[in-house]
Amino acid sequence: MAIETRGRKKWYQIQWYADVDTAEDRRLINKLDLLIVPYAVLSYWVKYLDQSNLNNAYVAGLKEDLGFKGNELVQLQTFYIIGAVTGQIPFMFLFTYIPMQWTIPFLDIAWGIFTLLQYRVNSYAELAAYRFLVGWFEAAFFPAMHYVFGSWYRGDEIARRGGIFYVGLSLGTLTSGLIQAGASARLDGVNGLAGWRWMYIICAIITIPIGILGYFVIPGTPEHPNRLILKQQDVDRASERLKRAGHVSHGKFKIPNLKSIVLKPQFWALIVVDVLFWNAGVHTSTGTFLLWIKSLGRYSQARVNELGIIAPGLGIFYTLFICFASDLVLGPAWAITVAHVWNIIGLIVLTIWKVPEAALWFAFSTIYASYAMSSVFHGWVNTQLRASPAERSFTLVLINAISQSSTAWTPLLVFRTVEAPRFPKGFPFALACAILLIIATHALRLYIRHRDPGVEFTTGVPEEINPVSHADGGEVGTGARRDKRVDDSSE
Repeated sequence: MAIETRGRKKWYQIQWYADVDTAEDRRLINKLDLLIVPYAVLSYWVKYLDQSNLNNAYVAGLKEDLGFKGNELVQLQTFYIIGAVTGQIPFMFLFTYIPMQWTIPFLDIAWGIFTLLQYRVNSYAELAAYRFLVGWFEAAFFPAMHYVFGSWYRGDEIARRGGIFYVGLSLGTLTSGLIQAGASARLDGVNGLAGWRWMYIICAIITIPIGILGYFVIPGTPEHPNRLILKQQDVDRASERLKRAGHVSHGKFKIPNLKSIVLKPQFWALIVVDVLFWNAGVHTSTGTFLLWIKSLGRYSQARVNELGIIAPGLGIFYTLFICFASDLVLGPAWAITVAHVWNIIGLIVLTIWKVPEAALWFAFSTIYASYAMSSVFHGWVNTQLRASPAERSFTLVLINAISQSSTAWTPLLVFRTVEAPRFPKGFPFALACAILLIIATHALRLYIRHRDPGVEFTTGVPEEINPVSHADGGEVGTGARRDKRVDDSSE
């Protein structure tokens, strides 16, 4: 069936609500925003605080105190990734069965405990075990939060809220550097503990209370709502507004669903895009910026960590700009393109390397553009799979697990610590992935437009629902405004 949609809004017409949202809808949206978004930012902040603090500790004395000589840093990062990948596997099947308001806080508290225990490490093996466990308990957090977003918000609402959520990543990396700088300057030697050990204690003190808070603010899902904070009328209204946009809010994952999911070309296309996304930004997570600053040899440990916050600080702007642009102006494919064109510019400079030092400062300032597309992409996935909570939960977890697993071994090959800060294989590898990512994204966009034109336009606002016939049978609403046909020039 043909799909009719309104063209995207001009940049000066941006608004938080859709025109079709009633006063009751807007009150519900406000309530959900106040419950979900601040907690999502806080919890993602501490997740990345606890994930990235290894890089800060490494340049602040951990390397010397534990006697590291070679590639221990990248190996420890790999132990974290192995934990993060294996920890996601059970949740592929569990999201539709377990209340999110219990699951997410439990994971948060657990990784906070293992973050704390890192302050006492005295060997590589002990630290590797703790990094694995931090990764295991952090594993399901990201797809779980996106599953919650997709359970309460329409496709045209997810990316900008997900973008605010994703700011937590940059904040975590940024504040990890500030905490380590402060610990190195003021706490080093206090009670016989090095500054980097104090950082782990401080991170845990921040993390665990935020985990406890989650029990009281996460709304769960319409199928398993948090009755402490939501009334039945809230749940009913949320389900109704999602239904009008073609979203299905109830359904369990069944093993027979597995075959139909993995046989769809879309599933494998999403994996390709996500694998390229993770590897196009792998230079961000491997500590390249901090290692380069340290290699200059003219800054103290505290100053290295202070300067290291430049890149994640800019990442906050990149993320908000790309996510709001996706929802309100560009749409997902072109927003992803803009983010990675900027990433590519920086990677070209880093690949050339023999450039003025100012050019390298500029290039490293672009690296967090590689992360800016994450909530756009996962919001796009939520929208494409809006007709099936089971397929949505399984796909969100599995594509994340497969994609993240690729970064368990690629850094060992191309971002070996002994090759820092030049990384002659690493930066060209990330550059190639970024270019291929843009190509794969538009291939996916064209496939979706051919199969289901309404899904491409996540910026469309539901006004009158037309059914979309899927290749596998059945019809769902498009969530697109019925106004005029969008031709190719509107993209």
